[in-house]
Amino acid sequence: MAVTKTHPIKSTLKKAIEYIIKPDKTDDSILVSSFCCTPETADMEFELTQKLANASGSNLARHIIQSFKPNETTPEQAHEIGMKLAESVLGGKYEFVLSTHVDKNNIHNHIIFNAVSFVDYKKYHSNKKTYNLIRRTSDRLCREYGLSTIEAGKDKGKSYKEYTAEKNGTSWKAKLKRTIDTVIPRARDFDDFLRLMEQSGYEIKKGKYISFRAAGQERYTRAKTLGGNYTAEAITDRILNKSKIKKPSLNNGKQINLLIDIQNSIKAQESKGYEYWAKKYNLQNAAKTMSFLNTHGVETYSELQSKIEELNSGFDKTADELKSVEKQIKDIHILRKNIMTYREMKPVYSAYKKAKNKAAFYEKHRREIMLYESAAEQLTASRTDGKLPTVDSLNNRLERLTEQKNHLYSEYKKARKAVQEYDTIKRNVDMIINQPKKDRQQKPQEIG
Repeated sequence: MAVTKTHPIKSTLKKAIEYIIKPDKTDDSILVSSFCCTPETADMEFELTQKLANASGSNLARHIIQSFKPNETTPEQAHEIGMKLAESVLGGKYEFVLSTHVDKNNIHNHIIFNAVSFVDYKKYHSNKKTYNLIRRTSDRLCREYGLSTIEAGKDKGKSYKEYTAEKNGTSWKAKLKRTIDTVIPRARDFDDFLRLMEQSGYEIKKGKYISFRAAGQERYTRAKTLGGNYTAEAITDRILNKSKIKKPSLNNGKQINLLIDIQNSIKAQESKGYEYWAKKYNLQNAAKTMSFLNTHGVETYSELQSKIEELNSGFDKTADELKSVEKQIKDIHILRKNIMTYREMKPVYSAYKKAKNKAAFYEKHRREIMLYESAAEQLTASRTDGKLPTVDSLNNRLERLTEQKNHLYSEYKKARKAVQEYDTIKRNVDMIINQPKKDRQQKPQEIG
């Protein structure tokens, strides 16, 4: 469990950063990290970013504190979680310093970040929405690392846990049913089904009855409470029946048309059972499924599977390209920030190198010299050809990459929509064809 809180820093930013990076609190500074700044000069780097942004206002920075339950995590793990929290909620747009304190009973993280973005020079707006993002992200990370989830404060007389449970209502069961329906067509047997459920984010409890618990869910849900089609025995039968259907049906050496399979499967139902199923779940989705297959020229089950594999491959490729472009944009923003600092402080540093009384000059211009040296160090680490690009050339590259990113994101959304559509169609086909005659209790998925 980690409890989060946040507050503004309106003054004494330097003292606040010096406090959180104290060696006696951070295991001799081992548990100190930073992004796009160095801890020793972070306050000055924050100030320079705000100067370049012509920022006004009283907030110099924001301070997030993330406290963990005693004896539940290690300092190294807590620090890793804190870094992921900062990266996720700040999106690579704000300089920050992260430290993990181990001098008290409960391990806790401190994240101090600039109130102004060095990417677009916009202010960070702290409100209920951004705080909830911090809390939700912290909760998610705790679950991913196997830590207990937060039971945070009070909200209009209700605890966070009570509020969440009330808000979700029976949605845990609905979500579980949808996940089971999605996983069954992919499973080879019941053990493989359980493995796929774990990959989908569910904890599994075995016993007389199989039970599942989603991330953030307080109690396990027995599968049998979802209906007769979701007991361990029924799931096993559905997996076995699915495997029979998945094998191409042959007729004189050719695959039977998938539309005919669907029609025959529906017509094969016993009259009373068919009427009950039609009234309860509405056969419009079955009609939409057939229309979709006909429109897109999908005639056999193997063609449907091949199309889904093709779409998934294209989606993965587009997602990888998008991540690559986003990383290039992030790297250029960091490089541009360091170049601007380096060049702005260079005249002072050059004068320092020529000064007869270097000690006196350094004391008078300590801030500018430290900023120059910090920027120079970071540029040396990132530079490969020994030549710095101009800010204008970086801005031009950013413009081109941003256009490429927007194009890729548009393609990404189209690919994601196509994958979701075909996944829905496949689930509907599986449910229509594979369902036992006497137990048609699944509802076809809505088609957009």
